[in-house]
Amino acid sequence: MSAAMELDPATLATEASYRLLTGIVVPRPVAWVTTQSAAGVVNLAPFSAFTFVSPKPPMLAISVGHKVGTYKDTARNILATEEFVIHMADRALLEPVHLSSIEHPPEISEVERLGLAVTPCTRVRVPRLRDVPVAMECRLRHCIEFGDTRSRLLVGEVLMFHIREGVLQDGKIDTERLDPICRIAGPRYATLGEIITMASVRQTPKS
Repeated sequence: MSAAMELDPATLATEASYRLLTGIVVPRPVAWVTTQSAAGVVNLAPFSAFTFVSPKPPMLAISVGHKVGTYKDTARNILATEEFVIHMADRALLEPVHLSSIEHPPEISEVERLGLAVTPCTRVRVPRLRDVPVAMECRLRHCIEFGDTRSRLLVGEVLMFHIREGVLQDGKIDTERLDPICRIAGPRYATLGEIITMASVRQTPKS
């Protein structure tokens, strides 16, 4: 057995710890999030610290950090309006997903800068992206701060699903048709590659 390197988290600076964790916790799905400022500017940004936390009601969570004591537009807008939309992008949208991570002043709309089409939502005032496989209208339910960096975990309840025709089959998402992208370490992404199907595992009820 080869020897393992030991790293004490207490000796790591924030950036070093971030690089380590984002290289270990892979692949990560990407939440592509639209929010709207009080001035009506539509902000768009990707977040790979993202998962679902409840199936009923459906709830999604994204973790939003800050730099030099300033939170990203996404966090500020969500806390101000309590509304946002999480999109799942496919392989065809990889470049705009990556470019939307560039930080701009609050008065700049990444949606307009990237030339992305939007359409009104049903339950929230924030518009959603038109050409994505899945969009989920969300209302903020919880905000929890973690760690020395005070990263904010924002939990939203899904009020409406918008799913591209053909992606939903018999009540289930066809993953190949969804064709999602994921984030790995650094400015790198991955697609699904080979899909391995295993036999279903059912627990035997205890007597």
